[in-house]
Amino acid sequence: MYDLSRFTQDDMYDCAIALRGMDLGASSMEEVANRMVRHLYHYLIDPKTGKPACALVRFFKTHPYGELTQDLQEAARAILKGRPVSLKTKCLTLLATAGDKPQWNTRYGSTGHQAIPLVDLDFIYRAPMILQLIQQFGLEVNTVLEPATSLIMDLERTTFNVFYVPDALGSDHIPAQVEFVIPHRIGSVLGFGGMLPSGNLFAIILFTKTLVPQETADLFKWVSAYVRIAVSTFDRELVFAQGQLVR
Repeated sequence: MYDLSRFTQDDMYDCAIALRGMDLGASSMEEVANRMVRHLYHYLIDPKTGKPACALVRFFKTHPYGELTQDLQEAARAILKGRPVSLKTKCLTLLATAGDKPQWNTRYGSTGHQAIPLVDLDFIYRAPMILQLIQQFGLEVNTVLEPATSLIMDLERTTFNVFYVPDALGSDHIPAQVEFVIPHRIGSVLGFGGMLPSGNLFAIILFTKTLVPQETADLFKWVSAYVRIAVSTFDRELVFAQGQLVR
């Protein structure tokens, strides 16, 4: 168990090693992602209650619209409400989720977050949490929309910064205040991730019920390097649990 309010370097190392090994025996990136979010949800605890410190843990990756499963393509089109989308459009896709509510434990239970089409700069600039995640990772928005081949290798080796909102209540970066932050008493939001060999971005986002100190948030950027190794196993092969990518 890890005390999220007093997360140490030893905790960081143990957590990173545990997540690194979660590709063993897995058959898809989705399966690895599910193992990871469940591990983080169950092992990051609030010592005052002995219960999970996170209300919700989610794993996202960008994925081309044309390679999504049919149900995810439908979810992406529902967000666009008739606006055309190209096969190459990157979609921020929910691969795995774990949390306090039953519907937060399956990606199929998510409303509006299963596949978010990143159609252009304007769309991202009107999505404050996505914009902040990209910028705090140290990326240019265009790099996520259309990663240049020459940059992918350099970015793959980069240890990214974390996406960190120390106090979610009232934050402009976390828009769902009335629906989510207030009723579920979200304290901080912490995201960590990086770039995969395919040029797609991945991110694990923790919505915590406690306030996470800056020094704890900083440690998670090192955890992301180990996560990247594990999920990269399936980056160009099986991403979704129910079959191969649509080509």
